[in-house]
Amino acid sequence: MTTAREIMTPGVGYIDEELTIEQAALKMDDESFGMLPVCGRDGRLRGVITDRDIVTKVVARGKDPHNTRVRELADQREVVTIGADDPVEEAIATMKRHGVRRLPVIDGTDMVGMLSQADIARALPEAKVGDLIESISTTAPNN
Repeated sequence: MTTAREIMTPGVGYIDEELTIEQAALKMDDESFGMLPVCGRDGRLRGVITDRDIVTKVVARGKDPHNTRVRELADQREVVTIGADDPVEEAIATMKRHGVRRLPVIDGTDMVGMLSQADIARALPEAKVGDLIESISTTAPNN
């Protein structure tokens, strides 16, 4: 049985909840990420922020990305995660249930990586991947 830890992208960084949306956007651009985990100063996961969040909740609403804090967006949604030693099938079920394309991977209270659709696509049979993509594509995008 393949676990999340075996196929995740390890060591993915995060963004501090006190930084600005502008700083988050620059980090996403620099690192080619569409989503970043958001952590407090204590390093604990507080939420996630996506490029879509920035567009729909900041830019489209006329908020100033230079003064809007990451925590203002990250606090609006439940953090959906997967345990590092959970089977990939559980990750797929979690992605389907919550309509998300990426999951922070945690080991206890520590974030150890990120699991994306692409990670799953590289590791699992085509039929499972197709079912996942179809299911997530028909739900509202969260990340």
